[in-house]
Amino acid sequence: MDKCNFSYLILLLVPVFFSCTYFYGPQKIPLAKVGDEILYLTEVQSIIPENSSDEDSVLLAEDYIQKWIRTELLIKKAQENLTLAQRDVSKELEEYRNSLIIYRYQKELMAEKLDTTVSIQEITSFYNKNKENFSLGTDLIKGIYIKIPLQVIQPERAKAFCENTSGASMRELQAFCTRYAADYDFYTDKWVDAAVIFQNVPDAPEDIGSFISQNPVWENRDARFYYMICIQGFRLQGSDAPLEYIHDNIKNLIINERKTDFLKKVEDDVYTEGIRKNKFKIYEYETN
Repeated sequence: MDKCNFSYLILLLVPVFFSCTYFYGPQKIPLAKVGDEILYLTEVQSIIPENSSDEDSVLLAEDYIQKWIRTELLIKKAQENLTLAQRDVSKELEEYRNSLIIYRYQKELMAEKLDTTVSIQEITSFYNKNKENFSLGTDLIKGIYIKIPLQVIQPERAKAFCENTSGASMRELQAFCTRYAADYDFYTDKWVDAAVIFQNVPDAPEDIGSFISQNPVWENRDARFYYMICIQGFRLQGSDAPLEYIHDNIKNLIINERKTDFLKKVEDDVYTEGIRKNKFKIYEYETN
């Protein structure tokens, strides 16, 4: 059957995709066959979202049928060319089943009993004990990024605000940016990747780490905008990562350690219970 005829057949079947009162019953309508395997309408019907247009239903149905045919042909070809032993996947299926059952049991236990609350004291202690493992892979800064149209009279006035980091000065700068800036971002209370900030400006310094360690302000302009980055703090690549920057990572590490310990205890408890209740037996044989 060519593609045009195939699509036409699917289009004819669209009106019955969602009809449960079709005369023969949708479970009786075959759509494709490979060897002894038959694809019925009900299976295709189950993957068509409700309220789909006729056009969308045709496309989804046609795609599903073509994939089903290709899969069944591959299965048939594999069965024809593999030995009986090679086609026996019972061991792999049993291993997968067992792994899945154990995983679901462990998941339910952890959801019910694992404590995922991590205090700041635990995070700080973990950080101090493993500080050498938390060196930075990038330069970090705290500061302010501003982009002001050149139509604004003396856009570099924003620089004066950065020289005074008091609360009042920052509020004035916030008001100035709200009124005049095309884009701005205050990251004075969080560490951010310096490269991410400098990618927003023209002619960024090639050695960002060297620049931020020696200059409190970066400013430049192009044909349309004045740009400024006010650097209020920095950490260079290779130095210890600030605790607040990796706070969430450390929390996840602590929880993962708890999961490992929890699952090991579950396994040990199940084994101990097996011994206590004589749930297993090890056969011993004399050897020559």
